[in-house]
Amino acid sequence: MTATPFPEPAVPPLPEPYQTPSALNFSTVVGWPEGRKPAAPDGFEVTLYADGLDYPRWFHLLPNGDVLVSEARTQLKPDHDPNSPAVQGDKRSRALGQSANRITLLRDADGDGFPEIRETFLEGLRQPFGMALLGDTLYVANTDGVLAFPYREGQTRIEAEGRKILDLPAGGYNNHWTRNIRVGPGGKKLYVTVGSASNVAEYGIEEEHRRAAILEIDPDGSGERIFASGLRNPVGLDWEPETGVMWTAVNERDELGDELVPDYMTSVQDGGFYGWPYSYFGKIEDPRLRGQRPDLVARSIVPDMALGSHTASLGLAFYRGTAFPERYRGGAFIGQHGSWNRSELSGYKVLFVPFADGRPSGPGEDFLTGFVAERSRSEVYGRPCGIAELPDGSLLVADDAADRIWRVAAV
Repeated sequence: MTATPFPEPAVPPLPEPYQTPSALNFSTVVGWPEGRKPAAPDGFEVTLYADGLDYPRWFHLLPNGDVLVSEARTQLKPDHDPNSPAVQGDKRSRALGQSANRITLLRDADGDGFPEIRETFLEGLRQPFGMALLGDTLYVANTDGVLAFPYREGQTRIEAEGRKILDLPAGGYNNHWTRNIRVGPGGKKLYVTVGSASNVAEYGIEEEHRRAAILEIDPDGSGERIFASGLRNPVGLDWEPETGVMWTAVNERDELGDELVPDYMTSVQDGGFYGWPYSYFGKIEDPRLRGQRPDLVARSIVPDMALGSHTASLGLAFYRGTAFPERYRGGAFIGQHGSWNRSELSGYKVLFVPFADGRPSGPGEDFLTGFVAERSRSEVYGRPCGIAELPDGSLLVADDAADRIWRVAAV
């Protein structure tokens, strides 16, 4: 889909690179104490929707209201140094270990806000993340490719073998193994997000082929093209309800200091280039690659809204329901997983961004907080990731590090 570009937004005030040292500040997950839960604004209630999962990361809602949850985590590769800071950080955050590699189905048949049916829907996958249903075909985005499965409404398990319709470059820098997939408006195209293999192409730009991008394909896997590029790690993907314009949440680069570079959400232009790895927030050149590609820097697009540096903004869902108060309708909820490259923890919350006329209409607001247990020791209870809206207008939030799903409802 080709969207009419909005006027380019202003570049936010940003410090010079290296004004502060690059930090190593991995959080330690301590788990939720009995009776404790995240906090939402007045007028909302937070309840435990499901627990006992194995690193639940992402959702897909089926037409009958069933909730699919992908369970996967980083897996240590043979060439990884087990004593490296990144690996040690993954261990502390519970992101590293044996991956469940499955999708679980949750069904709340009586509509009481708690699923009474839990079934293993698909297993034997390869770090599954995004899921999408088009007609009677369910698509699953593994880290190394997209699989298509036959789906029949109401079934609680798929036994059929998946058909691989697209190969993808596997793995990636830190947690850039995630691959999201969405059905585009009208059901004519699928969109697949692929994160970079590196921080700033330190292994060579040839390693980034078909990466740091949103790919567009036909439903049978053919017709692949790069829809947008220069997006270091795009994960959340949704279409703004009023305009139908694609938006994504992107994790920006590391090791330039505490306040660089802000993660962001942005509308996505067909054929747009968003700077990575050569520049950020438009034409601000990364000092590590200065002068290498002035042609790409010159056409780099300024993203729409900064979301804070090193927040690991992953989840993105526009609110389409009417159960929440009016001011939330049409706005965007963003799951900020939290990162390691800031001296003080940032992220570890769900952010709300109000929208009007298809654009952010105000600053981001804390919506779901309380994930940080002890800031001085970098201890957290959990880490929010994917977000989904249930048919009743409540929100689900995947707390992967705590193996839980939270439900937020208006009261």
